[in-house]
Amino acid sequence: MVNIMNILNATFRTIFFYFFIIVVFRLMGKREIGELSLMDLVVSLLIAELVAISIENYDESMLLTIVPIVILLVFEIIFGVLSVKSEKFRTLVDGKPSLIINKGKINKTEMKKQRYSLDDLMLELRNNNIEDLTQVKFAILENNGRLNLYKNDTSDIPFPLILDGCVQKDTLNYINKDLDWLIDNLDNKNLNIEDIFYAFYKDNKVYVIKNDELS
Repeated sequence: MVNIMNILNATFRTIFFYFFIIVVFRLMGKREIGELSLMDLVVSLLIAELVAISIENYDESMLLTIVPIVILLVFEIIFGVLSVKSEKFRTLVDGKPSLIINKGKINKTEMKKQRYSLDDLMLELRNNNIEDLTQVKFAILENNGRLNLYKNDTSDIPFPLILDGCVQKDTLNYINKDLDWLIDNLDNKNLNIEDIFYAFYKDNKVYVIKNDELS
């Protein structure tokens, strides 16, 4: 026969961790489930497993669950700050977006590298009501696994040149430009790389958002 105290204990733990986890995820930052990075996903799975074990093992102290969750939260915050401050760390943890379709041509090398099959690609086309590949101009596989599709009737997509003051050398190589070209463009605007928060290349033009334009 089920012990009434065990039921009350499990109920209390469930309610407590419900609100506790809401607070934890609020502290981790606002992000939808479909936009979780690999690191966010791992932390979320670990927290879910810890809570499930705590609710089942109601005879053990709740601190054995709360402490590990707090440690994971601290790690998540620290890694989040490092990701903002360091492009290398952000790339190491989250990776970089991959260009799966470029100007209507499928990049088989990148698909193999990302282990992204043709079936995966066709599924995304159907989900976006696109009949066939000939309608797609660009397809970008984002860090969170989402595939963004751009049809032929859209203009060129923006290619990031500078992100938070860091020059994106891969983009320069892709658009067949070099650092001198970028510096010349900024000189024409009386700007230095250190002045730029975000710069991108689109329709053969360089667009910039300066640091002093941010709130």
